[in-house]
Amino acid sequence: MPHLADLDAIETSRRIRTGEITAEAATAACLERIGKLEPDVQAWQYLDPGQALAAARAVDAIRAAGRDPGPLAGVPVAIKDIIDTADMPTENGCQLHVGRQPERDAFVVTELRAAGAVIMGKATTTELATLTPTKSRNPKNLAHTPGGSSAGSAAAVGARMVPVGIGTQTGGSVIRPGSFCGVYAIKPTLGLISRTGVCLQSHTLDTLGVYANSVDELGFVLDSISGQDLEDNVSYPRSRASLLSALRADPPTAPRFAFLKGPAWPFAEDVTKDRFARLAAKLGGHVETVDLSQDFGRILDHQKVVQAAENASWYGPLMERDASKLSPGLRERLEAGGKVAARTYVDALTVREPLYREVAGILARFDAILCPSACGPAPKGYASTGNPVFNGLWTYLGVPCVSLPLLADDAALPIGVQLVGLRRDEARLLRTARWLDQWARANPLD
Repeated sequence: MPHLADLDAIETSRRIRTGEITAEAATAACLERIGKLEPDVQAWQYLDPGQALAAARAVDAIRAAGRDPGPLAGVPVAIKDIIDTADMPTENGCQLHVGRQPERDAFVVTELRAAGAVIMGKATTTELATLTPTKSRNPKNLAHTPGGSSAGSAAAVGARMVPVGIGTQTGGSVIRPGSFCGVYAIKPTLGLISRTGVCLQSHTLDTLGVYANSVDELGFVLDSISGQDLEDNVSYPRSRASLLSALRADPPTAPRFAFLKGPAWPFAEDVTKDRFARLAAKLGGHVETVDLSQDFGRILDHQKVVQAAENASWYGPLMERDASKLSPGLRERLEAGGKVAARTYVDALTVREPLYREVAGILARFDAILCPSACGPAPKGYASTGNPVFNGLWTYLGVPCVSLPLLADDAALPIGVQLVGLRRDEARLLRTARWLDQWARANPLD
């Protein structure tokens, strides 16, 4: 019998719903795993075992009463500590918010609880979800960074402390940690998951995402947390058709991938270039290298302008309140963002849709864009969370991205494979990702 902490989210829920195990037993198993690994991995900002076990027993009581405990019945989940929880502190990785206790749950937490999930605790985040590293370590190699800013959520899933983690991405903070920690990750279309109750730093970029240990689990969790929220002006209604069912359907034809090097490619490490060249060669006729226009070459600059200006707007009041309690790096970042000219900012927003149409043209001919999830494996040391250059352009365009842990360097550090799809087409993207995941495991790179 596998250790209960090693069960994926789908199997955990199935066993709890059928009475094979209890939610309390699943939660206790995860707490046992956390107790063993947390001194080294340091994924958690707030964790109260008694509170988690009480939430699990409440799920068991619902089932014992003959009621439906929900699709995520008893599934333990790590929540990034910029997402509000009414029964746990939410400190946003910021000295100014130490001890902060929200009055209500974020929309996504409400959805998780309604689906029967057990909120285990709050996972670490960087300072205000920006670039200052957390205390967390990479579970694949403790000498390396887990990435940022959703470091704790990715590390908790990578260490098998919990089957599911919730993070956020403004530049690369879901996909990059997923790549570094060797887990599956999705940053969906902007607005698929509500941001109400989440610490915002960029109203046109901030996107919630999910970590798990399979493609199926990503769809399984998204099915429960992607309802429309009228409080979030980018939230939109979506079909309640099951993503999990859709992604498990066989593609009508074998997928075709557009291998895009793009403006981020010069930042890729040699090992990444080597592994992707070998992957493309192995895929053969399933992949074709594509190029984009010269205009697309400036997309990284546009993304930086938008993020810098919006950071300065959302976090400016904190500078005015007490700049001394912000790190020097964040102060410099906000000061620079405050100097972005209005015309430069507006221009960077205006070109977004023409650039998206160029990407959409590619995706009319291919099932997904294929590119690295990060420049390389997780950097050694803790001074940096890694470069988000392979992610920021996609966040800027608001498109869905998936990271698959399919490659590795010679030291077995993970190198993620990123797939990019059309806005609001998570079903096709996840189905394509599942095909590639299964194909890659049947056709290893030597």
